[in-house]
Amino acid sequence: MTVRPSFVVEDQSEVIDFLGARLAPARRIDTHGAVVFLSGERAYKLKRAVKFPYMDFSTSGRRAVMCAAEIDINRQLAPEVYLGVAPVRRGRDGTLVLGDPGEACDDAVDWVVVMRRFDEDGLLDRMAARGALTPELMTALGARIARFHDGLPAIAAGFSGPDDYRHSVAADVRQMREAGERLDPPTSEALAVAMPRALEPWADLVARRQAAGAVRRCHGDLHLRNIVLLAGEPVPFDAIEFSDKIANIDVLYDLAFTLMDLSRQGLGALANRLLNEWLWRIAELPAAPHDEALALLPLFLARRASIRAYVDSAVTAVSGADNAPARAYQQAALGFLQPAPPRLLAVGGLSGSGKTTLALKLAPGIGRTPGAAVVRSDVERKRMSGIGLSERMPAGSYTPDLSARVYGALMARAERILRAGHSVVLDAVFAREDERQAAEALAAKVGVPFEGIWIDVPKDVAQARVAARKGDASDATPDVVERQFGYELGRIAWQRRAAGS
Repeated sequence: MTVRPSFVVEDQSEVIDFLGARLAPARRIDTHGAVVFLSGERAYKLKRAVKFPYMDFSTSGRRAVMCAAEIDINRQLAPEVYLGVAPVRRGRDGTLVLGDPGEACDDAVDWVVVMRRFDEDGLLDRMAARGALTPELMTALGARIARFHDGLPAIAAGFSGPDDYRHSVAADVRQMREAGERLDPPTSEALAVAMPRALEPWADLVARRQAAGAVRRCHGDLHLRNIVLLAGEPVPFDAIEFSDKIANIDVLYDLAFTLMDLSRQGLGALANRLLNEWLWRIAELPAAPHDEALALLPLFLARRASIRAYVDSAVTAVSGADNAPARAYQQAALGFLQPAPPRLLAVGGLSGSGKTTLALKLAPGIGRTPGAAVVRSDVERKRMSGIGLSERMPAGSYTPDLSARVYGALMARAERILRAGHSVVLDAVFAREDERQAAEALAAKVGVPFEGIWIDVPKDVAQARVAARKGDASDATPDVVERQFGYELGRIAWQRRAAGS
């Protein structure tokens, strides 16, 4: 006889058997919190009668409220997927009947969320497994998540203060310990020490982030399995509906789940690209800039991996599956907390030399997971002018005064990131000797290693490259390149490379 786990508080076998027969032929997917039936063009999601410290679906009434909340929250991100809530009720003869989405029912036995089914091969975890994720897809995903985060109202009070973080980390440790041998006890104990140690130096930053408006009602569960490619665009779905405590979080912590998932699967370059695309687009918080919050990223990544570990261990308690994946998440969590001293790398060269391409190529291998932040003069210029990255600057914008202010903002942002313990790659022309010296002086000021790279490029190659650009933050044109080739560059002491090498 199968022993029902303690967190399962009600027998739903009648409803599950009914749905399996009613929706046949259907494929069934079991998770710790739901049973999903894929049938025809639709998916039907029954919430399990479970009660965890973080998730309560213990009564039919509670499940009804949570089904409605799931529809409301997820329609913000994926309106094309979420169709409504349908009741499971008894007919006049006492047998179970599946109602229609949106149907009112006062005496439902249970409820299901009804969704439009999509091609599961478009799930980003499956695309990752077959090597189908691309930097371009990360660009689109970073832009979509940044727009979503920017559209959310700030939550001035509630969860995500320093004490909330302390309690949450303690809860993570407790739940890993309670999982016992389903996880690796020595790793649980190592994380019990390492996670609080990663938090305490930055407790004031946590408080400032909350006060500045970085805490919002986010997706909350933004791993690769909850993002799907629809009509060529990445669409997040299955946002957290059951807990404001879990979903009312720092926007960087929301993104951290995706970053963790990519990094754990050996896709660090894609995680780095996603982080940078998001940082380039997210609206600034002057009182607590998002790049300063990179100090919290190791803890965010470790917490995401730890949560995945004990949640997956709960799944194995129900299904009897192998515990190895859950333990692998634990090991990943510990790895995210390992120190990696920050470095500063600067990449310079005239427009069209390939600075950004090289910066993005090198960034994933520099510093801690998921690699260095790429700080671009082109992005700073657009941000200072209040226009989008793909919009063109108005004529006459490239003045000496603006350029000086752009380089000042570039260095200020890089300094914040370095002081947060995160590495930086500077991406700018650096045509003036004093600009290059300023980058070197910044590294000395903060006390980090410095490396400078200058890319040499033939004029005709540079002009052809800038003419072919589309949707890039740079506004350089062949005429701009022509002018730049007349600059007096002064002595270039940085390592010199030929374009494309």
